[in-house]
Amino acid sequence: MTKEEIKNKEKKLLELTGSFCSQKLDDDYSQLCEKLILKLGRKRDVPFKSGKIEIWAAAIIYAIGSINFLFDKSFEPYATAEQISEFFGTKKSTVSNKARQIKDMLKLGYYDSDFSTQKMTENNPFNDMVLVDGFIVPLSSIPVDLQETVKKERAEGRDIEFTTQEE
Repeated sequence: MTKEEIKNKEKKLLELTGSFCSQKLDDDYSQLCEKLILKLGRKRDVPFKSGKIEIWAAAIIYAIGSINFLFDKSFEPYATAEQISEFFGTKKSTVSNKARQIKDMLKLGYYDSDFSTQKMTENNPFNDMVLVDGFIVPLSSIPVDLQETVKKERAEGRDIEFTTQEE
């Protein structure tokens, strides 16, 4: 498959996922789906070069949704796996399997720094934790100046840990 054909499939995926997100979800999900599609398109072995494009679109939304609690009624936005499958005219089991492939390929999980919604990023319980001497401790338990250092580093996309004694 040529790069141009891959770009055309990316474009179609962006249209399909964008349509679902604008009707059922929000702009945050739309942006995350776009980011995921472009990342998959850069893989050496592009996964969506074969198979039905509707299945891939549904699987992309399913993968993003599953790590952001989309299927949990207590979260907003909320959608079911059935709604995703119905929208694209696909089977839920097929979509679920493709989503698993995507999540495994990119090692996606809850609170993923690249593919979490803004709300999930803000509510990440690990935001209030830091490693000190290999132990996870509450951020509030370390000196204020070090707390500020942690916040500054994390704001720039880096994480930090502390060692209290030299080895």
